[in-house]
Amino acid sequence: MLIKRDLYLNKIVSYMWDGQVKVITGIRRCGKSYLLRTIFRDYLLEHGVTPDQIITIELDTAKDIEYRNPLALAKKVKEIVEGKTQQFYLFVDEIQMSDVVPNPYNPDGKKITFYDSLNDLKATPNLDVYVTGSNSKMLSSDILTEFRGRSDEIRVHPLSFAEYYSAVGGDKADAFDEYAFYGGMPLVLTRPDETAKMTYLKSLFSEVYLRDIVERKKIKRLDILEATLDLLCSSVGSLTNPNNVAKTMNSKQKLSGENLVSNNTVTTYMDHLSDAYLFEECKRYDVKGKNYFDYPNKYYCEDIGLRNARIGFRQQELTHIMENIIYNDLRIRGCEVDVGVVYSTEKSKAGNNVQVAREIDFIATRGGKKTYIQSAFALGTDEKSEIENKPFSLTGDSFPKIIVRHDIRKRWYDDNGILNIGVIDFLLDDTIV
Repeated sequence: MLIKRDLYLNKIVSYMWDGQVKVITGIRRCGKSYLLRTIFRDYLLEHGVTPDQIITIELDTAKDIEYRNPLALAKKVKEIVEGKTQQFYLFVDEIQMSDVVPNPYNPDGKKITFYDSLNDLKATPNLDVYVTGSNSKMLSSDILTEFRGRSDEIRVHPLSFAEYYSAVGGDKADAFDEYAFYGGMPLVLTRPDETAKMTYLKSLFSEVYLRDIVERKKIKRLDILEATLDLLCSSVGSLTNPNNVAKTMNSKQKLSGENLVSNNTVTTYMDHLSDAYLFEECKRYDVKGKNYFDYPNKYYCEDIGLRNARIGFRQQELTHIMENIIYNDLRIRGCEVDVGVVYSTEKSKAGNNVQVAREIDFIATRGGKKTYIQSAFALGTDEKSEIENKPFSLTGDSFPKIIVRHDIRKRWYDDNGILNIGVIDFLLDDTIV
């Protein structure tokens, strides 16, 4: 089954031969390797590049294990490209598996990492360098410093609904229901039946994600890591913080004394899950005060199918599932996304004026354009409609405002200029935000 990923291919093509390392990041099994070694490789071959001009090194395979040594990697590549007139393309897969080795010229000095080798290789005039990786802190947060500002990051996500639908076709509503249940991990589409899809998604946690985290971070309390993961999966779209997670865990497991789970431990494990691209934290932002809150915030799963699999395909709260899907789609579109907080002055039961915080599900910002978005599964009553609309009136600005709904098909604007649009229509039209 051919799945077009033109959004990412176009980004890669736009960065070709710019003198920088192209770093393709994202959760494991989301299609990074396929994007680089199949889609982009085919593009190069179609445009006159020959197969021997493409050097592919897969650090997660036994055949290339020697090149986990960054010095061996650099030596091998230079042997191929130096002194040649043609241009070469270097693909290094799963770069986070590279080793850290002593400097042979100064054994007691700073150790050699893949950053050193890639910085050296990218200076080779007839070599264009591309790498993939599944560790955000090893890559994303260190890219600018370690590559000295000479890199391009291309973040790859599981399939958006638009990509998913382009592959499966058929009735849009049926496709959305399947997507909301199984998510957009590409290999799900190749599984023959429901049982195989469920089994595949469940196995990703035990055989790939958790194993990676345990080995890389040397986790001693797998039970706490798994409990943290389960709580985050159960609370997508809800406000939470490490303190709440720790309290819930201690209460459910009746822990006490030295067995109590600390806030620091939970914070560390939540960071590990984010580091593996399994979750993203969405911070709360005071729209008028123009500042961020420390806690609580929201956490969204990178793929809704993974979330569903982790909790045994139970807790199918479509309200939260739809909200998670919309969040992921906004991130795929390149938006920075926050939870908006606005305040209204209202009368308390005692008759006093009090400040009441109200929430806007998403503030999506891209290229200086800001859009306010509410995710509403259904607005069956005037009261529900008023609740969803009221925060928009408190922003004090005229940026576009949208309510994404599951209960309508045709889009329309209300008297206040607020766009009401069906979720399928929204997900298939990337010109809206």
